[in-house]
Amino acid sequence: MGIGFGSFLLIALVALLIFGPKKLPELGKAAGHTLKEFKDATKGLADDDDDKKRNGK
Repeated sequence: MGIGFGSFLLIALVALLIFGPKKLPELGKAAGHTLKEFKDATKGLADDDDDKKRNGK
């Protein structure tokens, strides 16, 4: 259920038209930062669950 190359190209073109070429790098950087924070937070939750299982709680 992934998107194909044509769909990705269409999404990129629409984003370029809506936000403009100057704003896209900023939006990409913000999206990457948000995804990294989310990944770190979920990893922290998974580590907490592992600790609880090891300690028998």
